[in-house]
Amino acid sequence: MKKYACPEQTQYGFTLVEIAMVLLIITLLLVGLVPTISSQMEQQRTNETRKQMSEISDALIGFALRNGRLPCAARAATPTGQSFSGVYAGNEYPDCSNAGFAANAYGVVPWVTLGTSETDGWGNRFTYRVSSDFADSIASATYGGCTPSPAPTQATFGLCSAGDPDIYSAATWVTTVANDVPAIIISHGKNGAGAYTPQGTQRPAGSTDEQENTDHSSDWKYVSRIPTSDFDDLVGWVTPNILANRMVAAGKLP
Repeated sequence: MKKYACPEQTQYGFTLVEIAMVLLIITLLLVGLVPTISSQMEQQRTNETRKQMSEISDALIGFALRNGRLPCAARAATPTGQSFSGVYAGNEYPDCSNAGFAANAYGVVPWVTLGTSETDGWGNRFTYRVSSDFADSIASATYGGCTPSPAPTQATFGLCSAGDPDIYSAATWVTTVANDVPAIIISHGKNGAGAYTPQGTQRPAGSTDEQENTDHSSDWKYVSRIPTSDFDDLVGWVTPNILANRMVAAGKLP
């Protein structure tokens, strides 16, 4: 019987060079996607933080409508969950304008009192500073050098009252962004420079402009500008005209 040899079967597959090329292409595609994904995540955090700050501003105005004043700041260095954490210091100093006011005028947003978020999109607390003329008690009201007539009976400030914080585009104090605002709210951005954490610790200071947004004890000057490599703070404030309008509409101011 004659035997026939079977034809050799051809083997098909990827060579090591081909596999390496595929892996290289996938790697290049992933490397190209990483910055895009990272940028989208940061933009999402920024948008969420701006939304939170808008809610805080609305809550501050709501507090003023109910109480005739803005709240003092909460203790910045108090860890979350401890006594007075997130509660405005006026609970300890009802008139919020006594000898200890300097310690109560600035700190962090009293998120428990207002019912707002404790932290921004990067997990840091919102810095908050309020003018004394807008935060003292009605019984011991001060109006910032003006004399409203008639004097308000349901508010601690008048239509003529001016806030203390002034906001500029840089620490050179040349271009004014806003002035005489009743209260200011700050998120210290991605780098968190100068921000307080939920543990009550303060992060290291940042650039010169960012330092102005944490240097509360020396002046009432703050910086708000387009984010750059050395400045990523988000700054908001209670607009005096909107606050006055809401107070008049609610019958709190004559």
